[in-house]
Amino acid sequence: MKNILLQTDIIEGLLKPETDLEKKILNDPEFKKGLFWGKPRYGHPEGKIIYHIAEVLKNIDQLQINTHTRQQLRLVAFIHDTFKNIEDRNRPRDWSKHHSALARTFAERYINDEIVLNIIQHHDEAFYSWRMQYVFQDEEKGERRMQKLLNNISDYLQTFYLFFKCDTQTGDKNQKPIKWFEETVANIEVVSF
Repeated sequence: MKNILLQTDIIEGLLKPETDLEKKILNDPEFKKGLFWGKPRYGHPEGKIIYHIAEVLKNIDQLQINTHTRQQLRLVAFIHDTFKNIEDRNRPRDWSKHHSALARTFAERYINDEIVLNIIQHHDEAFYSWRMQYVFQDEEKGERRMQKLLNNISDYLQTFYLFFKCDTQTGDKNQKPIKWFEETVANIEVVSF
């Protein structure tokens, strides 16, 4: 019991829930398991997912955005990486068992906002598109992947971009993917913080 109370205090202290929905999600036992998964690694020197989420939330706090967009971004931040603990890492990849697909399935229990759900599901796609083009040198495949992403998020491109920026400017992540996105994607308002 004492351990559960301590865990709850840590979660609420770091993530500072602002709405009843955020509190409900943060108290879900399956969700809590994912928060405390992770070891320091490249891109995530903070280790545990909870510390990464706290960094993303700090970035969201720096944006000049309306309350609705802020609430959307906060929900995405809470859930986007929280199911890495149960992701299938076998090769070839089963994308239905990727952490983003698992996160969307979880989020659907609590959230009916399609923008939030879709950003959770596609939050890594811009990075994967960049990586396909510039790391794996498969420009055609990377461009197709990026075009598919842009088709999926065209109605809320700016919100997607804001999350991608807030997520990428954490830890010691490579900044080339966000710079590339800002330089190549039309119709976004670039932000700095």
